[in-house]
Amino acid sequence: MKFKLLPVLIVCMAFAGSTFAQKSILITNVQIFNGRDNQISPGNVLITGNQITRISDKPIPVNKSTNTSIIDGKGKFLMPGLIDAHAHTLMDAIPLQVGLTSDIGYLNLFAAASAEKQLLRGFTSVRDVGGPSFSLKRAIDEGLVKGPRIYPSGATVSQTGGHGDFGGYTDVPRVPGQLSYLERSGLTIIADGADQVLMRTRELLRQGATQIKVMAGGGVASNYDPLDVNQYTEAEIKAAVSAATAWNTYVTVHAYTPTAMQAAIQAGVKCIEHGQLADEATAKLMAEKGIWWSLQPFLDDEDAIPFPEGSDARKKQLTMVQGTDNAYALAKKYNIKTAFGTDCLFDPKLAARQGAQLAKMVRWYTPFEVLRMATSNNAELLALSGPRNPYPLKLGVIEEGAYADLILVDGNPLENIQLVADPDKKFLLIMKDGIIYKNTLK
Repeated sequence: MKFKLLPVLIVCMAFAGSTFAQKSILITNVQIFNGRDNQISPGNVLITGNQITRISDKPIPVNKSTNTSIIDGKGKFLMPGLIDAHAHTLMDAIPLQVGLTSDIGYLNLFAAASAEKQLLRGFTSVRDVGGPSFSLKRAIDEGLVKGPRIYPSGATVSQTGGHGDFGGYTDVPRVPGQLSYLERSGLTIIADGADQVLMRTRELLRQGATQIKVMAGGGVASNYDPLDVNQYTEAEIKAAVSAATAWNTYVTVHAYTPTAMQAAIQAGVKCIEHGQLADEATAKLMAEKGIWWSLQPFLDDEDAIPFPEGSDARKKQLTMVQGTDNAYALAKKYNIKTAFGTDCLFDPKLAARQGAQLAKMVRWYTPFEVLRMATSNNAELLALSGPRNPYPLKLGVIEEGAYADLILVDGNPLENIQLVADPDKKFLLIMKDGIIYKNTLK
């Protein structure tokens, strides 16, 4: 037996002392938008492994071997992969009742298919702000399924009767320590009192949360909380903040109203999700403290989540969307750090319009500002997770040393932002982590 194993051992020793060349891709003849500057520059981009290793306006010499692929970009527009800063990867395209009543295994399989569609819309990274996306993230990172990079929050942390309480009307009084199936599955977690909030936050960090999502105010889709209510005491929110800070990351909160937003900011959160009903004083406070504002282009239009007319949810939705124009105006007036996110939930048609929602942002911003927000600006928010960041290289930019997350566009979105609304036809090449997932160039 020893002699039979010897050839294998010799081969292994030989390979151990060898250096293998990484696969390289050279994209030539492209107009480069780097994600930061309001201009495009002609050039060539070399990708080695999963990184951009060289950018030049002159020809880049490569070893034309089997380890190098050369793609002629034909003068097309090359930009960084898009980033959605407010995603729910397990619930973006599944109908509400199916999502709330299905086994978690089915949800993950459904989400894996949805994640691939999201990647093929050009969204190469997302910040998941509610849901058990840890397994999906791992499967994507390991190459088992295709999808964007995921920055997971895990379960949303909610008080009883808060925006994350989806229990039945007769499920109270709750039995202490008894968790619902939604809680056991990690879709949401109910925590009342600072001690429970502290414990649940620590559990999420233990699971691998890159940031923590707390429900700090009333919501639209939830059954029990009016839009105007504050949720959680300052001590409870501080408990989450203290746990996240100890892990060198941050807390972001769901909040629409000035009182809910200001209470959360005073408790130490670093980011506000939504905030459509913000006022001048709240905007000033956000600017003074450097708070991130993760706003969504919520309007009463074809992208509005469909709720039955006359329902409480529909009434709350109509109240909320009336503040969207003012919220963006305040964000611009006070130069608040603003992120783009879609908050797609429970609707495959809405999820498919992810790029269309980005294009809609020209209602408030220039095409350049829109693209910068969905690339380099959003990448700055992702990096707020500090050492909990699972993807330490630069995202959202075309720079040497950054991740090779790239989109080749048939046309110039700086001139016509509507191109990003039609990724099937207009995105000719989509690359994430140096891997090409779509290439229709002839």
